[in-house]
Amino acid sequence: MSWELSKVPLPKEHKAAVCIWDDLDVTTTEAILGAAGDRDEIQRQLIEIYDLADNKQNKRSAILLDLYYFTIQFALERGFSKEQTSSFFSIVKKTHEVCIETPFGNLEQCFNYFKELVLCHAVKRPPWSISLFNPEEVKAVTEYVVNTYFRHFKLYKYAFTPVVRLDLAINYVGLPDTPEPEEAADVAGEEEPVTVPETETEGAVQEELGETEHDDPSLGDAAWGHCNS
Repeated sequence: MSWELSKVPLPKEHKAAVCIWDDLDVTTTEAILGAAGDRDEIQRQLIEIYDLADNKQNKRSAILLDLYYFTIQFALERGFSKEQTSSFFSIVKKTHEVCIETPFGNLEQCFNYFKELVLCHAVKRPPWSISLFNPEEVKAVTEYVVNTYFRHFKLYKYAFTPVVRLDLAINYVGLPDTPEPEEAADVAGEEEPVTVPETETEGAVQEELGETEHDDPSLGDAAWGHCNS
């Protein structure tokens, strides 16, 4: 698949908000909590809600099903209420959606968004935030998401985003175009080698020998005798 750069979403900051009941309403959350200990039933409900019936053939659906199930399982193990379970599920789901919205690296934006989501459910400041998790629960939620989701952030990015390849070409303004390698080779091949006439070479040798004899007659005789031999 070829992508134009203008169509590829770039990393951006997101504004967090209270998300209780956004993804799991009251009835659904009560049904899931009522199926505690029954993995098949919880997964069946998640498959039905989020249309993940193809999880046996589609790896993305299988990954999402595991992500959603283990999020619910953590909430059950911590004994979260239905409000806490719904909010925690939405925090994980929205964090994942920010991660996969762009194929470019956005770890910092994603983690900042996650922290703000947690704070929106840990501080009583209506209508911007509510006090749903106490400090101990905030720590547990943060450690769980960091050790499970963010530890495998690049794997989620790889599985859910397209591969973008960048073809880079640089044009220098004001400089002549560089010839293609084939043309440069042809130009180099057309240059004729420089040859020195034989007469000029002999004259230079004789002149050198003459200067040597003039400086030292004995050296000149020795050199001449060596050449004759």
